[in-house]
Amino acid sequence: MGVLRRLVPTAALPGLHAPGAGFEAPFEMLAACHERVERMLALLARLQQHLLEIGCDDPARQAASDVMRYFDLAAPLHHQDEELHVFPPLLAGPDAGLRSLVQRLLQDHRAMEAAWPAARHVLAAVAGGPAAGWTPLQPEQTAALHAFAALYQRHLADEDGLAYPAAQELLSVPALQGMSRDMMQRRGVLPVTGP
Repeated sequence: MGVLRRLVPTAALPGLHAPGAGFEAPFEMLAACHERVERMLALLARLQQHLLEIGCDDPARQAASDVMRYFDLAAPLHHQDEELHVFPPLLAGPDAGLRSLVQRLLQDHRAMEAAWPAARHVLAAVAGGPAAGWTPLQPEQTAALHAFAALYQRHLADEDGLAYPAAQELLSVPALQGMSRDMMQRRGVLPVTGP
């Protein structure tokens, strides 16, 4: 039970749910996405430990699939949210430090996009791996997973602590409403209209 519990995404564990955030509060939604990123990265770390201790079993294959699904689907949409709505007002603003920060955050996004295929390749091998005859991850495979995860550490902290609060102060209510609509439309979620 202990090993299985460690591989269950923390969102599925009692008491560890992310706060409910809806598209009507776009910055809360972005923060909730960061919590999901952190949970997926923690699952990735637990998966690697599980592969060392237990090998490639059904929980390992499911964990690898869960991580791939998140970073294939949700993460690119999240980066688009930031690049379309959070970063532009900061780049257009008077604060040179924030403009420099946003340039680095944009570079981080490109680095994440470049690192993901190698990490995904490792996860795909785990997700489709045989129960019998599993060989442990090679050092270059482990390095690909670690390199991908490491890109997020400072990035998330800088967005949560600096970029999001500064952008939120700059955006008007109509801009926030437009941000919400765009986030929903790109995800195929229709806004709920009046009664």
